[in-house]
Amino acid sequence: MNHLATLDLGIVLPAFAAGLLVLATHVPLGLRVLRRGIVFIDLAIAQVAGLGAIAASLAAGEGHPLLTQTAALGAALAGALVLTWTERRWPALQEALIGTLFVFAASLAALLLANHPHGGEHLKDLLVGQILWVSRGQLGVMALVTVALAVAWVLLRRRLGQLGFYLAFAVSVTASVQLVGVYLVFASLIVPALCVLRLGRGQHVAGFALGAAGYGGGLLLSVASDLPSGPTIVCTLVALALLSALASVLRPAR
Repeated sequence: MNHLATLDLGIVLPAFAAGLLVLATHVPLGLRVLRRGIVFIDLAIAQVAGLGAIAASLAAGEGHPLLTQTAALGAALAGALVLTWTERRWPALQEALIGTLFVFAASLAALLLANHPHGGEHLKDLLVGQILWVSRGQLGVMALVTVALAVAWVLLRRRLGQLGFYLAFAVSVTASVQLVGVYLVFASLIVPALCVLRLGRGQHVAGFALGAAGYGGGLLLSVASDLPSGPTIVCTLVALALLSALASVLRPAR
């Protein structure tokens, strides 16, 4: 059966819009992450945010989305504050400490869900996300977060400092991980930025364009092949980045 022939734009277009909103904040943040050499910070913060959401959901039930979002944001901000302190105290160990925070939060989440009847499903949703089922409310919240961070980035980029960067990162990742999952958060942050890092002007535009192509192509491929959307988009992003790198290598020197 040709799944593209029965394509439901009411599902695919909101998912694509979610991807564009994630990219709007993650491309500039990703470029800064690569320059700072703290590549795995998004995995750590996303996992900490997910841990906060899981803890709130287990404590109060799944019928309290505002409480869950608040817990996720609070956990992410706490993680950001911890990483700000460790970078000042032990800058040479920062990447190792970020990795330790990630594996600790992931392990603690697994322990919290060990005896939950739907624990495996919750962990899967946290990692691969449910981008095809994003709601208008989620898109609205992400749009507000994106606009607020964009304004702060334009007006206060030089004044944000170390703490401001970590807090902005925590807010962005908390909002995006609820939409697309940990894997897509990492891919959206690192893959486009890695691909355009050596460009001069137009880094942000080129990175956003590559990311948008990855999300659009991945969504269509997942629908056509009836595969999970999150992992398909990640693989599409990486494939496009590899093709871009190959084209750059084969391009004749001027």
